Amino acid sequence: MSYITVSGFARDSFVEKKSEFIGSIAPVRTSEEAMEFINKIKAENRKARHNVFAYVLREGNVSRYSDDGEPQGTGGVPVLDVIKKAGLTDVCVVVTRYFGGILLGASGLVRAYSQGCSLAVSAAKKMVMCECSRISFSCDYSLYGKISYVLPEFEILTEKEDFADSVNISVLVKNEKLEGLRNKLTDISNGKLELSEETNLWADFS
Repeated sequence: MSYITVSGFARDSFVEKKSEFIGSIAPVRTSEEAMEFINKIKAENRKARHNVFAYVLREGNVSRYSDDGEPQGTGGVPVLDVIKKAGLTDVCVVVTRYFGGILLGASGLVRAYSQGCSLAVSAAKKMVMCECSRISFSCDYSLYGKISYVLPEFEILTEKEDFADSVNISVLVKNEKLEGLRNKLTDISNGKLELSEETNLWADFS
């Protein structure tokens, strides 16, 4: 299992017929976190006419949106559509509009809010979060060479390599490769390694 989210806050903007549209995106995990972000953006843009938003959460498969005073369906839905088409989850996007005095019409608003969201999505660093497990163990230096040679075969993320009297290693491995790594470590150590495992984790393997 995997999902795509963003690593942190990002923002971009453009001007359409004297209206400025500012797209802001951030990672969120709950509706409460999403509303905190939305309210923060609103507070930063008190003079803006609209702060249209949408968010998608992995937990409970939740999605919400708001046109924030724009004609129904011209703001929140286009923003939500962009998020979903990008395959993102656990994200919130707010597109702020500073009205320039020229009406855009319904189709113009849809395009503008879609573009505002797309710019924010493009500005953000993506993370491919994969379900994984942590394997930790200690080995002597004579065995470390063999282990360090085979670990890359399993596309692991190294969390720790401490060199003391022995080598203390902690790695993250995708769940589909867990059994293979466990078997390989057992084989090359002749069963001498004491493996500690922690499951039900998520990490960025992008």
